[in-house]
Amino acid sequence: MADKFRIQIPDIEFWKNLVPCQIGCPIHTDAGRYVQLIAEQKFEEAYLTARSPNPFASVCGRVCAAPCEDWCRRGKIDAPVSIRALKRFVTEKYGVESVLPDTQDELFDGKEEPGNKWLWHLPMQVAARKNVVKNKKVAVVGSGPAGLSCAHDLALMGYQVTVFEATNVAGGMLRHGIPEYRLSRSLIDKEIEKIRFLGVEIRYNTPLTEKFGLKELKAQGFESVFISVGTQKGRDLNIEGSNLDGVVKAIDYLLNINNGYRVNLGRKVLVIGGGFVAFDAARTALRGEPENSDIHAAVDAARTAMRGGAQEVHIASLESFEEMPVLRSAQGHEEFEEAQREGVVFHPQRGPKRFIGENGKVKAIEFIGVKRTYDENGRFNPEYDADFSEVFEIDSIILAIGQQTDLSFIKPEDGVELNPAKLIKIDSETLATSAKGVFAGGDVAFGPRNIIDAVANGKRAALSIDEFLRGIKPETFYNLSIEKIPTRRFTRPEDFEQLEREAPPSIDLNRRTGISEVEVGYTEEQARQQAERCLACHVQTIYDAEKCVMCNRCVDICPEYCLKLVPLSELDVDEGTKAKLIEQYNIDPFQPASAMLKDDETCIRCGLCAVRCPTDAMTMEVFYYEQREAV
Repeated sequence: MADKFRIQIPDIEFWKNLVPCQIGCPIHTDAGRYVQLIAEQKFEEAYLTARSPNPFASVCGRVCAAPCEDWCRRGKIDAPVSIRALKRFVTEKYGVESVLPDTQDELFDGKEEPGNKWLWHLPMQVAARKNVVKNKKVAVVGSGPAGLSCAHDLALMGYQVTVFEATNVAGGMLRHGIPEYRLSRSLIDKEIEKIRFLGVEIRYNTPLTEKFGLKELKAQGFESVFISVGTQKGRDLNIEGSNLDGVVKAIDYLLNINNGYRVNLGRKVLVIGGGFVAFDAARTALRGEPENSDIHAAVDAARTAMRGGAQEVHIASLESFEEMPVLRSAQGHEEFEEAQREGVVFHPQRGPKRFIGENGKVKAIEFIGVKRTYDENGRFNPEYDADFSEVFEIDSIILAIGQQTDLSFIKPEDGVELNPAKLIKIDSETLATSAKGVFAGGDVAFGPRNIIDAVANGKRAALSIDEFLRGIKPETFYNLSIEKIPTRRFTRPEDFEQLEREAPPSIDLNRRTGISEVEVGYTEEQARQQAERCLACHVQTIYDAEKCVMCNRCVDICPEYCLKLVPLSELDVDEGTKAKLIEQYNIDPFQPASAMLKDDETCIRCGLCAVRCPTDAMTMEVFYYEQREAV
């Protein structure tokens, strides 16, 4: 007997999961919706969709790891939609240069509801909690993406928020760790200015220390604290020669470069690591050192033209190319290809055995072979090849093998527990620490992670702090909106299923020096065409069995063969489910019945089935969902 068809009967979770890019985003940005709006050239609405849940939308348009693209259904057909680059396009087109109102009162036009011009300030859950609490003070420790996202949402709810920043500038690793050729400092400043406009105070050069810690914050009247100090210390390699001059940590190197200090690497540089930090360090080394210790000072053009970066930059990693962290995403592949174009040379499956020095300065590294990096369970457990040995001469070595945090300001009496990894122990759902009223998120709680994950932590912490201070937890529900699209009005761009993914344009290799931004973004025509590749997962083929005359026209015309009309007896369902189907569709259990099956993974939403249907049994309907709260 032939195998029966395994089926799933749609419920709310089924419909939500049909928009995988939104599920994949840690803050559930409706990426597909703003991509579709770009295709329709509705740029303002697209920007508001992208910005509403994300106070760092413009930043994410440049440097987000884009998990939404990893989930994109188009990627299962050929290549994912260029969601991150399209976000950059629309924030440049409409949002990043937007001018703030003169006063905060204009933000709401004197009403509880926001004026349309400033709608981007209000994530849906935050909007529901606006003005419910007054005169409560919250401290945020650290001004990276997690801390500032938390401050942003808390300020919108009506809290008095003060951010304590250890350095003289805000932004955390956005500013100190990401090279300017990837992320403009002026862009960071504009996003932070929008957050400060909401009333958030940032106290610079005010780190938490053993003398000024959590106890002192509470003494100043702060009723809750969010710790987001990040992981700004690099890890060492415990091997021979690790203390030689010329062996530097990637984080230290990037911190110095991004703050305008010279780091002399020599002619030939080796970076050890396989993640994004390793690539940032390698590509920065190719661009040379800052000319002046004052990063804001004008650089003499002639001297800059004469100054170059390292002549050779190599990356050695334990991982093979198949295992390398950067190559696990579409964004990483493009980063890898750009590094190759710029001349970075790769040495996969190499493990550092010892550093060789002369007169206290590193001059070479001895490698051992690596058979594999991860075991059968996917855990990091390198297996080395003792038969392989290689000595590689080098002028300097940059270690990009992980980061750690500095929590020396936490005292035993604070009651904040750490986990075995020396990170702050938190409740994964609320981000609450073991100390009452103290929350933590971002790298300090989870270890190094993506920017969008840090933003999600900050936003979750804001909601948890609000719930802690008010002593209530609002009920959440999903608001689902559905609209039937008249068949005559439903169209898709011509040959949209054949359009290829194109990486955003970049500047010529000869101009890639200093802080020149490599990626320049799509033109309007390029953005529209790339947005048209979206499979419009919000649009669903809806089947009405009562109208169906079983003519099979929809099945015959489907270009992806994703529809099938089969006898009910061929479905692999239990008796309970079968009874529900019989009751729901008023099926005579003693008469033959059929079921329409659809494979939503392969459907490209072309709408031909609806056009071909003579009875309107097949229709195209669009749906969106938002998480809301009953307050």
